[in-house]
Amino acid sequence: MCKSIFSCPVCGNELEIAGRTYKCKKNHCFDMAKSGYVNLLTSDRMNSKLPGDNKLMVRARREFLSRGYYANLADTLSSLVCKYSGNNVTMLDAGSGEGYYTEKVGEALLEKGVSLMAGGFDISKNAADFAAKSGKNNIEYSAASVFHMPVADRSINVLLSVFSPFCAEEFLRVLADDGLLFMVIPDKRHLWELKCVLYETPYENQVKDYALDGFELLEAADVPERKIFLETREDIVSLFTMTPYYYNTRPEDKQKLEKLDSLETTTSFKILIYRKKGE
Repeated sequence: MCKSIFSCPVCGNELEIAGRTYKCKKNHCFDMAKSGYVNLLTSDRMNSKLPGDNKLMVRARREFLSRGYYANLADTLSSLVCKYSGNNVTMLDAGSGEGYYTEKVGEALLEKGVSLMAGGFDISKNAADFAAKSGKNNIEYSAASVFHMPVADRSINVLLSVFSPFCAEEFLRVLADDGLLFMVIPDKRHLWELKCVLYETPYENQVKDYALDGFELLEAADVPERKIFLETREDIVSLFTMTPYYYNTRPEDKQKLEKLDSLETTTSFKILIYRKKGE
């Protein structure tokens, strides 16, 4: 048996992995899916039968990211995690999607010679399944909710939140004293040209106050702004489905993208680095 980064979603005790089964001392058992992820999203934590992104959305996002459009973000995030972290890292990616950033940061830490225990989870079983299938570096993946993390108190010293929902109570609970939170958010002009196509009166992204109760802001790092050229209609649609605009844009505005064969647009991100304040 080996210890898991995750804890039992039923009783909160630590989980151990035996073969393809996760088990706690109270004999609550959770079997790995064929791909290797474990479903720790209990029925009372689900807001629908299949919460989160569907298979087509997950696959489109992975294909888009694999083409390197957001490589500068992954590289900058990896460098900052390596800069701030120590030699023994327990890292959790809260809302890890298909695992692109989880894997990139994990690989960078291992190349630095860090002793790493890592996991990622997403509310989408499809995303967790895809992450486990394509994952490496012995990173564990599960289906779970950011608002009810199956993770022990104070067990994580590096927490990633990349375009994911924020739950202060849970983040503070799972982070060790002086643990680090790396939060990625879009900057004001992110995807400006895409929005100019969609909307008659496009607006800049609203960047809120960086202050978070319970956290000390260490750095607000700018990812070098970059223009990306999308050469196919498929890439344009894939990018659009990755954004919040996908869910609140009118059908007639979405159709505007179908007329495009290519698009050049700005990518602009901020990486906010916080340390959990001591109690």
